[in-house]
Amino acid sequence: MTNKILATLILFLFLVSENVFPCTNFLVTKGATKDGSTMISYSADSHVLYGELYYYPARDYPAGAMVDVKEWDTGKWLGKIPQVRHTYSVVGNMNEHQLAIGETTYGGRSELFDSTGIMDYGSLIYMGLQRAKTAREAISVIGKLMADYGYCSSGESFSIADPNEVWIMEIIGKGPGNKGAVWVALKVPDGYVCGHANQARITTFPLNDPDNCIYAPDVISFARSKGYFTGSDETFSFSDAYAPLDFSGVRFCDARVWSGFRKIADGMDEYTDYATGKNLHHRMPLWVKANRKLGVEDVMSMMRDYYQGTPLDMTNDIGAGPNKVIVRWRPMTWTVDGVTYLNERAISTQQTGFSFVTQSRSWLPDPVGGILWFGMDDTYSTVYTPMYCGMKSIPPSFAVGNGAMMEFSPDAAFWVFNQVSNFAYTRYNMMIPHIQEKQKQLESRYIAEINTIDKTAASLYKKSPKKAVQYITDYSVKAGEQTVAEWKKLYAFLFTRYMDGNVKTKIEGQQNPKVEQPGYDEAWYRQVAKDAGERLKVPEGAGH
Repeated sequence: MTNKILATLILFLFLVSENVFPCTNFLVTKGATKDGSTMISYSADSHVLYGELYYYPARDYPAGAMVDVKEWDTGKWLGKIPQVRHTYSVVGNMNEHQLAIGETTYGGRSELFDSTGIMDYGSLIYMGLQRAKTAREAISVIGKLMADYGYCSSGESFSIADPNEVWIMEIIGKGPGNKGAVWVALKVPDGYVCGHANQARITTFPLNDPDNCIYAPDVISFARSKGYFTGSDETFSFSDAYAPLDFSGVRFCDARVWSGFRKIADGMDEYTDYATGKNLHHRMPLWVKANRKLGVEDVMSMMRDYYQGTPLDMTNDIGAGPNKVIVRWRPMTWTVDGVTYLNERAISTQQTGFSFVTQSRSWLPDPVGGILWFGMDDTYSTVYTPMYCGMKSIPPSFAVGNGAMMEFSPDAAFWVFNQVSNFAYTRYNMMIPHIQEKQKQLESRYIAEINTIDKTAASLYKKSPKKAVQYITDYSVKAGEQTVAEWKKLYAFLFTRYMDGNVKTKIEGQQNPKVEQPGYDEAWYRQVAKDAGERLKVPEGAGH
């Protein structure tokens, strides 16, 4: 093995280990929603990703202009490629034409990682949003960028939605010396919901149905050439060839999709043996029929899952501690007396930088029709705040440059939300009701307000698109700043009330508050007594 190949492999393994099992997406079609919108969700769950709301204004470029490509995960410069003459504006992961793209990394076969390519998955997303108007166009743009300039990330699943169609696209490189990537994209059938969470999900696909399936011409022949597949073309499975299932791919990844599906589809208990990693051959479907019409609040709920109501419920083992915490500190696996154990990897997790739910709505003008419901930090305790896709500026507390992962900013939404969630971990079962009360209050208010904002903005747009855009910009900025202000107040309340393990209640007219010391429940005290044995036991008759 040459030094160059060894270095590339080490880098690949490092990147995979640093970002292991991040991100969850759900893809919701028009026929599955209450209002006929399409929706996708995304949680960016890297431990080193600082939560910000990206904004790329629309721009015109001269002929011959070039654009720098920098790796999204690291900021590393990868190269230059020709710029298009006009780019569309992008807010977060949604552009001015209501096109939205999310992703999850599944890794796949490590030998197919090619460090010599220029296009990483993040650049494909954000350049795709700047260059495409529809989901089909985005698939074409992404495929051409990889073919022309090479692909330098590991295996990826993309969620791609416009106001009418929702697609899942899965890609993987070809390894050193083979520029480009192999990929397949499937349109999610209307009325259905798809999902992916760091495990390739596409198996077999139609070979002659371009309305519903698009793929790289060599996606099957390349697998044959590498010895990954030997059957007939009709039996080719993308996932089995390029990202074979194993226990971790199911228990840490597909289990999240299964748990989300359980909230909105019937019959998912059939796949409990699969989700728990006991039967990898009983694979769950790529998409499920929704058992009811979904609102944006339902998709938000899917993103707030920690396996509640399932055998994997994270509050039902001692790892939750005495206060029923729904997160587990990393690493994912650990060993005791030579036996390896795991921490569950739920959709809602502590290392989320940001998450969102998008809505693309065909009956409204594009700048008004697209909404990015954007949230910082843990999905379970975030507030999804509406950002219209046509907005022209970002709330200062959400903006790029306001703080960083190793630079605290008291006015940055990322830090304000992390202050609340991380303090809540200390007495979770006591503090989370306060958090959820405020969360519901704000999100319900925004969902109700949107109806009025939509009507006013659509009416304005007919007379003056510029005034309509300013109107939705003002609203989005105000909503973002309002959310952060409310969360600062919430932190002050929680910290004052629950500091030092006490529960304090203000008594009007008195200097000192009422102080309660709830301690722990009997089950936890039993565990402590069992572990401590005689060491903590008070002798009989000693008084206490």
